[in-house]
Amino acid sequence: MAIRPQELESIAPMIATFKISQTAGVDDLKDADIGKALTISANVTVSPCGAGDVLLGKLLALTLTDADDGDRVASVQVGGICRLPISGTAPVVGNRVLGAANGTVTQAPLLAGDDPAGGNVARGTTLEVNGTTDCLVLLN
Repeated sequence: MAIRPQELESIAPMIATFKISQTAGVDDLKDADIGKALTISANVTVSPCGAGDVLLGKLLALTLTDADDGDRVASVQVGGICRLPISGTAPVVGNRVLGAANGTVTQAPLLAGDDPAGGNVARGTTLEVNGTTDCLVLLN
């Protein structure tokens, strides 16, 4: 008897709705960004993760269309297990991640004395790594 494949991404996701950050009146998130890693950029506002950003979660959906700048909201997975794209150093299973370029994640640095006052920037626990393409992360 074969072992059933595990569908961990369907286990208890926690989803929240956020405003979308803008640059020069244009939303920083478009339909092409669905599936990318996001960070908090202002009060209840999200944008794609950049280098060193604290990971908030994964963009699941956007309301309206790309032409509706300023009126859209983002549905973001902020808890549970999700798959996120990788750039830079691939995380190691069991380690944490942080934002990298263009809505991706990378291996978090070691804890150090120079961590910010709010704590270490790392979040999540890496459960699986798919080469240098993506990783499965428990958003804890």
